[in-house]
Amino acid sequence: RSLVTGVAGFIGSHLAERLIKEGHEVVGIDCFTDYYARSIKERNLKELLQMSGFTFREDNLLEVNLGNLLVGVDYIFHQAAQAGVRSSWGDEFEIYTSNNILATQKLLEACKGLDIRRFIYASSSSVYGDSEELPLRERSLLKPVSPYGVTKLAAEHLCYSYWKNYQVPVIALRYFTVYGPRQRPDMAFHRFVRAILDGGEIEIYGNGEQTRDFTFISDAVSGNMLAMKSNAQGEIFNIGGGSRVSVNEVLDIIQNIAGKTAKIVYRDVQKGDVRHTLADTNK
Repeated sequence: RSLVTGVAGFIGSHLAERLIKEGHEVVGIDCFTDYYARSIKERNLKELLQMSGFTFREDNLLEVNLGNLLVGVDYIFHQAAQAGVRSSWGDEFEIYTSNNILATQKLLEACKGLDIRRFIYASSSSVYGDSEELPLRERSLLKPVSPYGVTKLAAEHLCYSYWKNYQVPVIALRYFTVYGPRQRPDMAFHRFVRAILDGGEIEIYGNGEQTRDFTFISDAVSGNMLAMKSNAQGEIFNIGGGSRVSVNEVLDIIQNIAGKTAKIVYRDVQKGDVRHTLADTNK
């Protein structure tokens, strides 16, 4: 039996479907944070709700009785988080500390003494910050440059602490820019395609030569499945495609596919954005 937090989200919904197809009973929990429209998340759940073996709970990890939620659970896939680098500054930071740090701590605390086979935490490449070292290795220097990245790194440290002191069998996965069907509407590919098809304007922050290691959703899900079956504990693994592409190259590809020219406007670099990412996935 598996628990998937953030199950109505992009990665959580795909992961839950894969688990059910491989014979797992899945309990999914989501509180429908308002980072993007509830209707999109409900659409993500549509297929899952028709699947035998899936149970959905609309609840908040900070409020729900975690003891009851974890009864009979073998595997935890903690995908729930407050997303977004640029929106994590200022007064919004309190939401990030609650949803990314405190919620993770409460879930880890509830796991103490339970027979959990694996606790898989969804982290982010944002923990590396604007590193000069590429590709990024799990042992690379960690200097996040956004409040969001700080909260993801803090949660990683909590995971390690609960493994070291209470033997909660944690594995952290650092996702590198996951994309694919159901991706969030604020993500680059979604925005670019929508703007080109609708004849809208595309804002690029910087000169477009910044690069990202884009990871397809099925690879991110497979990374979770491998972590579940792994004997590793207290470890961190990069989940990336192993190559990088510039934003300008992405735009060229989409324009060629659509057969339309994009209206591109270049803006100042946003605080918290990193210049390049590239995952070393050899571990």
